[in-house]
Amino acid sequence: MNTDSIFVFKINSKVMRKKEGNKEEDILKAATEVFAQSGFYDAKISKIAEMANVSIGSIYVYYKNKNDILNKIFEKIWGSLYNNLDSLFKRSDLSMVEKYDSMIDMIFDSFTENSATAIVIANEQQRLLLRNKDSFTEYYDKFVGLGEEIVREGIKKKVFNPNIDVNIFRHFLLGAFRDLITSWAIVPEEFPLNLVRRNIKFLSKYGLLNHNQE
Repeated sequence: MNTDSIFVFKINSKVMRKKEGNKEEDILKAATEVFAQSGFYDAKISKIAEMANVSIGSIYVYYKNKNDILNKIFEKIWGSLYNNLDSLFKRSDLSMVEKYDSMIDMIFDSFTENSATAIVIANEQQRLLLRNKDSFTEYYDKFVGLGEEIVREGIKKKVFNPNIDVNIFRHFLLGAFRDLITSWAIVPEEFPLNLVRRNIKFLSKYGLLNHNQE
């Protein structure tokens, strides 16, 4: 083998590894679309493979079953959200209101990456959370814990209303997100993203802020 052949072989090997590295991501994207269209229980591995342009066998190299795929989708979403919020939480240059605003934007941007993601989150996440034994719940719990800490810190600094029950507020906020984002995914013309974002921020902050602070 001459040096030119070796060079070509090395380049081709890098391209092949790159394609192989994208395969898992392609499967997750395809699965998100299929879960959104068909629902988790009616989704077929064969359809996911077809949409991802991979063999059925390739899917089982990365995942045990459909539940494993779904769990990985949520693990990716909440893992990214937690890491971003953790960095935000540690910033000393932002006020509690600015941190809260940024947290809302993080959730919003992640949930609305595309309509399929929004539908899967709305339809399937609660089922996995109720099982309470899937790995993504670790990231979900950490994210929620940090979000609650932002609210508690705001209450401590008298920026947020001391009468707020943090646990109830968390359920209110995440419930509103799920409902409104699902509505956007189904009828986007009636629930424009910018309008939904603006109203979630306004309504939640109006109740959260301490209007009697000195």
